[in-house]
Amino acid sequence: MLRLGAHMSIGGGFHNAFDRGETTGCDTMQIFTKNNRQWNSAAITAEQVDAWLERRATSSIAPVFIHGIYLMNLASPTDSVRERSIEALVDELERAHLLELPWVIIHPGSHGGLGEERGLQLITEGVLQTIERTKTSSVRICLETTAGMGTSIGSKFEHLAELYARIDAPERLCVCLDTCHIFSSGYAFDTPEAYAATMGEFDRIVGIDRLACLHLNDSKTKFGLNKDRHEHIGEGHIGLEPFGYFLNDPRLAKVPMVIETPVEKDEVAEDRRNLAALRGLIKA
Repeated sequence: MLRLGAHMSIGGGFHNAFDRGETTGCDTMQIFTKNNRQWNSAAITAEQVDAWLERRATSSIAPVFIHGIYLMNLASPTDSVRERSIEALVDELERAHLLELPWVIIHPGSHGGLGEERGLQLITEGVLQTIERTKTSSVRICLETTAGMGTSIGSKFEHLAELYARIDAPERLCVCLDTCHIFSSGYAFDTPEAYAATMGEFDRIVGIDRLACLHLNDSKTKFGLNKDRHEHIGEGHIGLEPFGYFLNDPRLAKVPMVIETPVEKDEVAEDRRNLAALRGLIKA
């Protein structure tokens, strides 16, 4: 069964994300476990874990996974930022472990002028340190494709493949493909032929078997401009039809897909509208 969902708030308690997800019509969902724009956060209590696990047992929403905070940058040219990023990633994995969640999505990092090679090296070092510090955990680090803004790593499929090769811990890694990001970084999927070529390239370079989830987002900006600007499904420069290629690809039938579309007025209504647009593309 193809599982579609959205990013859900944990406001009022982690377990409340299930109420919101069910109201929205989610089969799967993504959450933050803390403020996504702050380094520090309160520890998760035993009571919070119990409430989460108890509520999860009554819900059909699965899998649930985490998106890491946006401040993390394992490739930063600033030592203190890299150190804080490693600490933050370790914390994210520990929180996922407590909540029994399978992976934490991160943007690989931005080298800030150090160069692509140095950026890949620093990300590798940061991930390896994180894995060593969480070696009793099975939670995976999910590397997300990026739009190529500035000096970010991850806008080329080769970046992800290179990180896999350097880190050499496939059991602790996986990949998230974001439609807005790959569209903005120059991977075309506007026709069946273009989709087949792009996903064929992804499979050859990275491997579809490494794909844990998809972010389905339209783009406010035109193709190949390296801008990370999400838009509602079918209302941006990607358009509606290309999402159907992902939704009806039998290789992706078991890959959970979530939207991260803009929140403007009524989040529930907007998410329901976007999910309905996607479900309308699924062929019986």
